[in-house]
Amino acid sequence: MSTPLRTTVIGSYPFPAWLEFATGHLDAFGSDDIAEMLDDAVAIAVKDQVDAGLDAISDGEQTRLDFNLSFYGFLEGLAPEPPSRRRFGPPGHDQRGKHAVLGDLAAPRGLGTVADFRRLTRLAPAGVRLKASVPGPYTLSGRLVPGGRYRDRWAVAEALVPIVRDELAALAAAGCEEICLDEPSMSCYAHREDPTRFVALFNDTVASVHGRVRLSTHLCFGNFKGRAVAPRSYACLFPAFLEAHVDQLHVEMASREFAELDIIGTIARRMDVAVGIIDVKSYYIETPEDVAARVRRCLTFAPPERLAFAPDCGLSQTARWAARPKLANMVEGVRRVRAELGLP
Repeated sequence: MSTPLRTTVIGSYPFPAWLEFATGHLDAFGSDDIAEMLDDAVAIAVKDQVDAGLDAISDGEQTRLDFNLSFYGFLEGLAPEPPSRRRFGPPGHDQRGKHAVLGDLAAPRGLGTVADFRRLTRLAPAGVRLKASVPGPYTLSGRLVPGGRYRDRWAVAEALVPIVRDELAALAAAGCEEICLDEPSMSCYAHREDPTRFVALFNDTVASVHGRVRLSTHLCFGNFKGRAVAPRSYACLFPAFLEAHVDQLHVEMASREFAELDIIGTIARRMDVAVGIIDVKSYYIETPEDVAARVRRCLTFAPPERLAFAPDCGLSQTARWAARPKLANMVEGVRRVRAELGLP
């Protein structure tokens, strides 16, 4: 069991403006310059989360840039990323670039998350609970065009399983006690795929750390440029996903006006459930009163010892001026309900 009515984040946090600018001009910087920038950006993300009062924080995923520190930059067997087919116009997932698979997929240097976690450990205040987020193999496969001996997306995802599994084991060996395996693509495409096959793939991936760390997964409907990408319903995931080898399932609720909220009761009978209670796609700043009312609604379906609260998704697509008060108000709203229930 976790802390009752726990507050946390999914993983990502807005880049500072100067880091956004720098990512488009990386050739101007040396390796030491980049290392300094990343330390500074993580320190900022950590401070904002600590100031908000979260029970568990991340590094804000400040290192996950579209250059050599991106996950695809660690994979062998890929062609250089070509430009997306549509560069301008309304934001959409078709503006994201893809990589062609040319050879056997491998990551001899790992995926970089261990170095990220060690940086977070070095920069975070003592005593703060830390978590790391790793994209799952099905989600990672979404930007890879099958080729070579990989006939389709499933074959690519299955080839990525041992790579991600090893990364999780390396994180645990580095001292990471809480890991979120992000698999939003599973909830996006469960309406057309067999969810039991998703669960089998997921459980195979986490076999290296199941029972060794606090393990969660994040299931949402996409948030590139603040846009969803799929029919936004969890019904097709269940009951299959109750067999996932995790301690906690995170579900997106705020942006869907808490549709299907009763499903958290079903989840809570098997594992903890983290409810997305802050809408990262909206610039309305939820008040502590809003948050407290939402927490009380959740308590009609699940007991406090099974509940955690977070934004719907990562905050990377939300401006920092909004992300900071959203997190602070989330924590304050949850704190008020804790006080009502006499919880520490």
